[in-house]
Amino acid sequence: MQDLKGLTVVSVEHAVAAPFASRKLADAGARVIKVERPEGDFARGYDSLVAGQSSYFVWLNGGKESIALDLKSDADKAILRRMIAAADIVIQNLGPGVMERLGFGLDDLCAEFPALIGCSISGYGRTGPRARQKAYDLLIQAESGLSGITGTPHGPARVGTSVVDITAGMTAYTAILEALIGRGLTGRGRHIEVSMYQVMAEWLNVPYLQHRYGGKTPAREGLRHPTIAPYGLFTCGDGQELLISIQNDREWAALMRAFGVPEYISADGFATNDDRVANRPAVDALVQDLLGGQSREETAALLDTVRIAYGRLSSMQDLVEHPQSRFADIPLTGGPVAMLASGAAVAGEAVADYGPVPALDQHGAVLRREFG
Repeated sequence: MQDLKGLTVVSVEHAVAAPFASRKLADAGARVIKVERPEGDFARGYDSLVAGQSSYFVWLNGGKESIALDLKSDADKAILRRMIAAADIVIQNLGPGVMERLGFGLDDLCAEFPALIGCSISGYGRTGPRARQKAYDLLIQAESGLSGITGTPHGPARVGTSVVDITAGMTAYTAILEALIGRGLTGRGRHIEVSMYQVMAEWLNVPYLQHRYGGKTPAREGLRHPTIAPYGLFTCGDGQELLISIQNDREWAALMRAFGVPEYISADGFATNDDRVANRPAVDALVQDLLGGQSREETAALLDTVRIAYGRLSSMQDLVEHPQSRFADIPLTGGPVAMLASGAAVAGEAVADYGPVPALDQHGAVLRREFG
């Protein structure tokens, strides 16, 4: 669907968070002009694993136009100003205060162009003692407390994808869509501020509430849930691994009946979730013993029968071959690359392919003629 066709987005962006937000707008039909440094978005150099291009850049930049501008040059500043004057949305995630020093502070731009929707993505926001501190994904994973509850009892770990950047980009995207609805009602835009720290802190409300008001700080449990049991990884009789999830006492009873041990439904230390969490070693040992008596696929079939949730521990190759994975093509110079498709699709419609990934300044000459 091209619901945003006719809208123009100017994104002064690099790395992940802002490019993710602007790519979602491009996927929805908006014209997205990516403004890069003369040397290019540094994410172009993160790796060269996808037909010689960066996996991050390929993922985040399909369907955009690229122009390289030297924003220390008055001539290039004038081009950016004319692009912004014609834009519906401006996104930026440069360092703290950089846009203001360049003369493109979004507060001023939104005052000058009342219909403009501006979105600034930063590490910590623009107020408070950390406002000017540079930030990247892993640093915020650590500082927000996410790393403190992620990993194993032996130590903290990074979430295996850029979860902070993605969360910030998706938050920016949804806030921009809200602003577009608001502009349709009032005719006025707004300046949206997205803080990587604050969006990740918001995601941590459950462990925060458990810690502050319940006196229970979630421990790093690896592939086990800190407050639900049994909920974690077990090894089946064929050596294959399976995660199972028991969400309530009814499901616990169904699991025990399915394995022919109903005496554990109401036994001391097993009857309620609180009991099972407090008695986790014994509960996990029982479940491991039950699952260890048959293969993973036999266990999965049994769990399907009694409607108990489970998941296989997948490798990246398992992801490639997973029957539920959906792929869409993204054009590259050497031919299309299959990328995992968006999780949202219009019911009944085929997955849409992505727009091509631009080379650095690929559209610079055309855009300079249009706006210069």
